[in-house]
Amino acid sequence: MTSTVGALDGVPIIRDAFPRTVRLVTTARLRDSVLRALVDSEQELAELAEIEAATSARLIAEDRGLDAVAARDLIHDVPGASFINASFAYAKPKELNRFNGPSRGAWYAALAVETCLAEVAFHMGEFLGRSGSYEAVVEYAELHASLAGEYLDLRQAPDHPSLSRDIATGYPAGNALAEQVMAKGINGIIYPARRIADGTCFAVLFPHAVQSVAQGDVYRLTWSDNPNPAVERVGG
Repeated sequence: MTSTVGALDGVPIIRDAFPRTVRLVTTARLRDSVLRALVDSEQELAELAEIEAATSARLIAEDRGLDAVAARDLIHDVPGASFINASFAYAKPKELNRFNGPSRGAWYAALAVETCLAEVAFHMGEFLGRSGSYEAVVEYAELHASLAGEYLDLRQAPDHPSLSRDIATGYPAGNALAEQVMAKGINGIIYPARRIADGTCFAVLFPHAVQSVAQGDVYRLTWSDNPNPAVERVGG
């Protein structure tokens, strides 16, 4: 049951539980290490893994922290820990997302996979547009997770500057808001989806707030000379 527990700059802070949210990651992240094909033994694999660890942002963050991600904040010895930690260790170099900057990532998720598909299609479409060719096939896997605790609820403040569709306005405002949310120890931000009507999105700002990660279905998005991809479910 949702309860309002306070406010931040006039935006309500709620306490609620969401037993099944969904995030999409490329299926490449689910495969065995590409190093395995290069070796003949587990010993050689371990040696190459040490080399990989020297350049992996997630492994570096888990070992000694990275940029704005402290090692003590990351998750260990639970299912899905590597996916949770990677979402915070990797961010767009020199670019903002709506509620995180280049030095610290966030766990972006939604209540419905359709919302996630609209989001990844938009961002990948933008990337392909900049590259000059709408030709690509990418498979994404669902990661289900439960969320609970306190969240800033922007669904009740739809005109907040952080929700602007103009990235130059919305993203800096969103990052400033996220810093305030983190300073208060609030788990994250709930907000109305920007790429699809009636969708609900989450920006979870602390790794410990992501619970019970499990893989779901796999979707294939195909761009063929068009910014809007064809979408099909191809497995689970």
